[in-house]
Amino acid sequence: MIAPLLRVIACAGAGLACAGAGLWLTLAAALAGDAPPQSARSVAEIMDILMWNREPVGGPFALTDQAGHARTDKEFRGSLMLVYFGFTYCPDVCPTDLQAIALALDKLGPDGDQVQPIFITVDPERDTAAHLAEYVPLFHARLIGLTGAPEVIRKVADAYKVYYARVPLKDAGDYTVDHTAYIYLMDRDGNYLGFFPPGTSADRMVEIIRPRLAEPAR
Repeated sequence: MIAPLLRVIACAGAGLACAGAGLWLTLAAALAGDAPPQSARSVAEIMDILMWNREPVGGPFALTDQAGHARTDKEFRGSLMLVYFGFTYCPDVCPTDLQAIALALDKLGPDGDQVQPIFITVDPERDTAAHLAEYVPLFHARLIGLTGAPEVIRKVADAYKVYYARVPLKDAGDYTVDHTAYIYLMDRDGNYLGFFPPGTSADRMVEIIRPRLAEPAR
């Protein structure tokens, strides 16, 4: 359903070191020409941008959290952000990465309060605020889940250089979502520092994040 496609041994953005031995993109046949027309960038383009900082990554967003409250990126100025795009019906990659994020926050101890974890759904049709309210507390009390109208989610995902596409399943009306699965590290001003690949350990995240906590907002 979701297959490893490509592995590289480097990471992007302001010296952020690669976590573990490589980067795995979770896609099914995106480079084989089967990506749906709504996908604006190819997986290869996205990887190139993230690794070599060829374009700005990230940007403003105005979405709805799991409590039904409007949230914007400006609320998190002064904190580092760990931003993850996924969906609640994801069977393996998303839960594994969210668990690692949660464990990293716990390992940071009190310093973890300076890091805001954010989960943005790429499946807003199913991931309503009410559904996110049941899902995100399973990982961490401070995890914020965000949803919104499909066109708004698409705009935010494009800003973060996220690939995602709905893939129909055999059961009528059922589908999954293929998507890139990066954990984006943003600085206290909301600027892109780099990414962690899927499967990055909590210890590796802590190793990279802790020095950043000493850097003030500009």
